[in-house]
Amino acid sequence: MQDGTNNELLTTPQDYCFGPGEENALLLDCGRKLYEVNLRYETYGQLSPEGDNAVLILHALTGDAHVAGRHNITDRKPGWWDAMVGPGKFIDTEKYFVICSNVIGGCSGSTGPRSIDPATGKLYNLDFPVITISDMVRAQKRLIDHLQIKKLLSVIGGSMGGMQALEWCKLYPEMVKSAVPIATTSQLGPQSIAFNWVGSQAIRSDVNFQDGQYTVNPEHGLATARMLAHITYLSDESMQNKFGRNLQDADRYSFAFKRDFAVESYLEHQGQRFVERFDANSYLYITRATDYYDLANGGELAAALKNVTADFLIVSFSSDWLFTTRQSEVIVKALLANNLNCSFCEIESSYGHDAFLLEVDQLGALIRDFLRNQREEFGK
Repeated sequence: MQDGTNNELLTTPQDYCFGPGEENALLLDCGRKLYEVNLRYETYGQLSPEGDNAVLILHALTGDAHVAGRHNITDRKPGWWDAMVGPGKFIDTEKYFVICSNVIGGCSGSTGPRSIDPATGKLYNLDFPVITISDMVRAQKRLIDHLQIKKLLSVIGGSMGGMQALEWCKLYPEMVKSAVPIATTSQLGPQSIAFNWVGSQAIRSDVNFQDGQYTVNPEHGLATARMLAHITYLSDESMQNKFGRNLQDADRYSFAFKRDFAVESYLEHQGQRFVERFDANSYLYITRATDYYDLANGGELAAALKNVTADFLIVSFSSDWLFTTRQSEVIVKALLANNLNCSFCEIESSYGHDAFLLEVDQLGALIRDFLRNQREEFGK
């Protein structure tokens, strides 16, 4: 909603619980079931009478449902994509009904490893089943059905959100008019899996981890994992421009093993901020879901997408070395092999993988025009 006193978009988190019983259980790819699943979500704008303006935004690895606005006018920061979503913005909530939910496995309101297992009354911790990107999408599908949305105008997401967008098109082709996968890939490669493994080992080696049964978040391990991952979100050029070899608090080296460089201080700050808002077990589960992600399930990508009907806007960034332009081009080639409508744009940027959060003007203009054209075509 929009508050009339200060024109600030104010949002309220909501919860959707699947309910008890076998009939409401969520069957997972690992073969196990989750019972009494809860999804934390937020909505913005109003669903049109024709139902032709629903846009599902899918968050990245450590994101949440709070994509835009503030929960209270005193909140220090707005949602993670506030520059993109809101009244009069590129994804205009005066035109579109926007939905964003926290993925299962998360720690921001949706069912995850730090939730209570209804079968035992205790925290799941590492008894939580291993989840996949497909499992996340199946849970979201339940939410969309609950909201009585018959067809989504678009599914939009960057990074892991782009994986979910692609999976939506594959699993539920009849429900998706269009998709905007941004800075993403159709399968996680060995380098990304390797980074995730080192991060998970840092967490599991923390003295406070206690085989996932911790009472105190293993902050050192989690911060280290975040620092490692954060490096992959930047580019060499952006790090050079922002930090160079600048020293943090002195004009000469300390000649000791303590923080000397500005980039070291920055990474420590990012790690500390992260442990204040995220859970170590959730980090293990969500990164594992990305490790397992392969849209083609070991087969040919074009064949895996044979039933897809959506129109696509694929976006990559020139300096993104985590999910490269080449990986986006692989997706484009598979879509074109199925004679699907697909637009592709590589945006020149020095920001690396983080560009999907920072290059708002260029990316936003592309999405705004794409959505407008899609809505004009809806129902034709």
